[in-house]
Amino acid sequence: MANLKDIKRRIGSVEKTQQITSAMRMVAASKLRRAEAALKAARPYAMRMKQTLGELAAAGGDAEHPLLEVREEIHKVELVVVTSDKGLAGAFNSSATKAADQFIAERGHGIDELFITTIGKKAAEHYRRRRPGQLREVIETGGGWIEYEWAAAIGRTLSERYASGEVDQVVVVYNQFVSVMTQSPTVTTLLPFTPPETDETGTEIDAEKLPYEFEPSADKLLATLVPRAIEVELFAAALENQAGEHAARMTAMESATRNTKDLIEALTLEYNRARQAAITKELVEIVSGAQVLEYR
Repeated sequence: MANLKDIKRRIGSVEKTQQITSAMRMVAASKLRRAEAALKAARPYAMRMKQTLGELAAAGGDAEHPLLEVREEIHKVELVVVTSDKGLAGAFNSSATKAADQFIAERGHGIDELFITTIGKKAAEHYRRRRPGQLREVIETGGGWIEYEWAAAIGRTLSERYASGEVDQVVVVYNQFVSVMTQSPTVTTLLPFTPPETDETGTEIDAEKLPYEFEPSADKLLATLVPRAIEVELFAAALENQAGEHAARMTAMESATRNTKDLIEALTLEYNRARQAAITKELVEIVSGAQVLEYR
């Protein structure tokens, strides 16, 4: 049986760990509330932006934009993998990298070149070890809150690469925030940008039934709105990932806190048993010694 001092030391160590995990859970819960608020504010804007582009594309007829052009042959693909900068979030980051790896396994043989851009330190660490030759750019979130201008700058860079023909497709992998307990790895095509063909109810958009007209021309509106829509799309994906990160960390730390509580209970029981055994042994020795003296 383990020494009483060793067990006591282990209990103290686990209690300190419990304090850390409990504090991290509360911090993550506080950050999650703020991240959820930012996400809920951005979602309607992003959805309406796509819807407006869908209506504009239907009304514009032959109006074109370089970022809407679907290329017949795809030779070069840029994969943007979004994770967090920090760990201790369960399987949150590995879920995104697994989804990205699956995309590479399925599409990697059908294209000439694959470029990987990572957003977040965890994705960068993953691909530095596994695909250093394909890692094009490493972008860190800086540990702070996602800002629109930060996401917009990334969106503009990706748009320039697509418009210049440097890449034929841009795909983004991130964790979509579904609920506190669920974050869903999502693979979506950012470029070419595809406006929706149906409205919020799933009905096909009919340009003749729209209750308004677009001014100025569709071409001019597309020139302004399409780049902005791509920036918004990337910003929304980053916000989804940010909320998912804090939710995953809160859940992981809550689970870790429960586990430390169970471990403390088990160690306390072991300590009490060891202490009881030690006391029993001392009593036996005392009784045995008394009997020896009595026989003398």
